[in-house]
Amino acid sequence: MSISPNLPGRLGNPRLDIKDDPRADPRMLAAMAMLEMDVAPPPSPVTAANSIEELLAYFMEAEAGFNAFGDFVVSNTPPTTGIISRTEVITGVDGNEINLYIHRPDGVDGPMPCIVHTHGGAMAILKASNPNYSRWRDDLAATGMVVVGVEFRNAAGELGPHPFPAGLNDCASAAQWVVANRVELGASKVVMSGESGGGNLSIATALKAKQDGWISDIAGVYAQCPYISNAYAEPIAELVSLFENDNYFLNVENMGAFAKTYSPDGADDTNPLAWPMHAESSDLEGLPPHVISVNQLDPLRDEGLVYYRKLLDAGVSAVSRTVNGTCHAGDCLFLDAMPDVWHATIRDIKGFADSL
Repeated sequence: MSISPNLPGRLGNPRLDIKDDPRADPRMLAAMAMLEMDVAPPPSPVTAANSIEELLAYFMEAEAGFNAFGDFVVSNTPPTTGIISRTEVITGVDGNEINLYIHRPDGVDGPMPCIVHTHGGAMAILKASNPNYSRWRDDLAATGMVVVGVEFRNAAGELGPHPFPAGLNDCASAAQWVVANRVELGASKVVMSGESGGGNLSIATALKAKQDGWISDIAGVYAQCPYISNAYAEPIAELVSLFENDNYFLNVENMGAFAKTYSPDGADDTNPLAWPMHAESSDLEGLPPHVISVNQLDPLRDEGLVYYRKLLDAGVSAVSRTVNGTCHAGDCLFLDAMPDVWHATIRDIKGFADSL
């Protein structure tokens, strides 16, 4: 093992744990340590080399652990007050039912910006109904917005197996329903937003809207730590963070296993609607303004920044921000430990929506 102390993270020391990285926020590390997540996880039990049947079986069992983590990190903060919520069931383009969770500030009729939120989970696991996502929507709504969470079909886990394009079709159907019901919702504009796999879906919904001729209905996209490269089975040198931050909360091989459940036969491995980092300028021209928010200590950091640069090259209004000291999605995970970081991103989403 070669150690190069002048290089950051695991580029300098391939065995470095996030707890020993001087860039890491100590409040985040304290929260991670409670679940022994401040050190490298064991080697991934599955990779992209496993069969799809093996991957689906593994993620069905593993999803409970991911759910428990999401519950834990917001469990001690008092609930947000002054928010009312309801569930709307719509029919998607594929004929399936989709639950939409609609949150708004009590006593405010609008018009106000509407965030269509697509949750994380690598497009493969987790639910919009999970407590941490419900809390995220409540806090967004508390700033003076309507927020619609989409219970899209997953590629694996309890809501799977529905590989690409099922989840994307559900998110596009949800966005179109919101547009069609904008007056009743009190929505002045529609903004797509999500983190990780939801960052993928928020971006991909805009790409699909452009392809299908309704992009003018989307005012903007705010994507957090987007999971968009599909370069996890064979990491590429351009994406330095896949090496620098591997095993910091996320394991790159495990990300490759998730990716295979989304595009199991490989036919969509470079399809921009499945993996937006592969978009060309012709796919991007004419898109609405974007914010691409990334986390400093995230293996996925650089793919978000590559997409940001592609947007600029295509003439799209785009801003990037890096949340320093945080792991993947750290600004929308650790409410109890870092409320100021959580709310800084909430405020930024609100400010972006107001600016459009």
